[in-house]
Amino acid sequence: MTVPHPRYRRALAIPVGTALATALAFLPNVSASAAGQDAPRTATAADATALSYVVNVHPGHGVPRHVQKAIAKAGGTIVTSYDRIGVIVVHSSNPDFAKTIRRVPRVDSAGNTRNAPLPAQSTGDLGAPKVLSAAEVAAAEAADGKDPLEPLQWDLPAIKADKAHEKTLGSSKVTVAVIDTGVDDTHPDIAPNFDRAASVNCVTGKPDTADGAWRPSAAESPHGTHVAGEIAAAKNGVGMTGVAPGVKVAGIKVSTTAGYFYTEAVVCGFVWAAEHGVDVTNNSYYTDPWYFNCKNDPDQKALVDAVTRASRYAEKKGAVNVAAAGNESYDLAADEITDPVSPNDGTPSDRVVDPSECLDIPTQLPGVVTVASTGAKGLKSSFSNYGLGVIDIAAPGGDSTSLQPPAPPATSGLILGTLPGGKWGYMAGTSMATPHVAGVAALIKSTHPHASPALVKALLYAEADRTACTDPYDLDGDGKADAVCEGPKNYNGFYGWGTADALDAVTR
Repeated sequence: MTVPHPRYRRALAIPVGTALATALAFLPNVSASAAGQDAPRTATAADATALSYVVNVHPGHGVPRHVQKAIAKAGGTIVTSYDRIGVIVVHSSNPDFAKTIRRVPRVDSAGNTRNAPLPAQSTGDLGAPKVLSAAEVAAAEAADGKDPLEPLQWDLPAIKADKAHEKTLGSSKVTVAVIDTGVDDTHPDIAPNFDRAASVNCVTGKPDTADGAWRPSAAESPHGTHVAGEIAAAKNGVGMTGVAPGVKVAGIKVSTTAGYFYTEAVVCGFVWAAEHGVDVTNNSYYTDPWYFNCKNDPDQKALVDAVTRASRYAEKKGAVNVAAAGNESYDLAADEITDPVSPNDGTPSDRVVDPSECLDIPTQLPGVVTVASTGAKGLKSSFSNYGLGVIDIAAPGGDSTSLQPPAPPATSGLILGTLPGGKWGYMAGTSMATPHVAGVAALIKSTHPHASPALVKALLYAEADRTACTDPYDLDGDGKADAVCEGPKNYNGFYGWGTADALDAVTR
């Protein structure tokens, strides 16, 4: 099993083809932006040493005049400000900028969002897919009202989505925003359900609404497009079927070309979703460059503050925020974890953190639905993070076919999704589990259109299929436990409240 890349929440990427041909290849792991009000000043071109910062002030009053002056005096240029949550995005080449601004009255926190100078450098292309034979392509034929590739989607019956579709496909009045690497809305399985008005590019921290700005380039990861298809691929006789194929899906691009999800972009994404009628946000990433953000570090604390304000604002405006638990087999309820990858845009080192004080954001933020991954046997995926009191719910995210093989006619233990350029392919990770839960949340919202985010979450957990701890958890059969699950059947560290149930979402 390929070890999941830490930067975003997936393990394997295997493209599978187009409507006329399928393709198969492993892709290298590349990681994977939001809205706001006009800034008091317009940012100038950043020089080679400039970094990006967030400055958090008291919300609701704009940027105080004395803070504006202090930012300018410290060598900063305001890019934009989100006045409703009190987050200001600034560029500065002054290495002491954050330290200086933190001493300014009415500044709650401030910190640099990255270690690499603006802009982050590209990590290169994603590699070429391998086209399947004509015989394999011909085998994908629609039958019994299913889309041609649906028989390969073992994950749909695993959460009873196939049965749910007999009742309803979901409401077109519900929108799920994919905060990710971008979404190819020209894909034949995505185009029928795409919400243009709720889509944007937030990579710089300031919304870019140019047509198509939310799409990934050829050099960028297909991750967001895959996630979008898992949620809402149309039931249209083409390709595959999403968990909620009747709802709308939007693309909020927050990932740089190099695949970094920086704080200013994530803040922009949540605020944009909040102010454009989004019902559910899907967050299959962690906010770079720190896997865990320690609140006793003033820079990292500022990042936690900013993303917390933004995610809470989105929920206050009606969105259910769903996030991936991560792919490192960490026990997020442990007393300590060794983080070897942070900062991932600088010089990482092994650091021991307390996961109750050093947070994976947005995954561990208040109000966010934290999703663990299961494989085709319904067991925790080998890579999935876990932890009693941290995991809220589980859903199919795939696993190595050798560890958790699916029942025929499915052939891969990974998750089928849409890929840019009219293709389909397999990936695995908690990144793939999260859109299943986002899709079920969208079905709940379709069934209960006036439900608040709190009620949607309560129904999501109450309707989940209780899943007991896997004990012993020994997927490779070597006689040694690969992880230890704690808690009873109705709420435990592997599966939270249980496995998501799409049928209950549309019938209860």
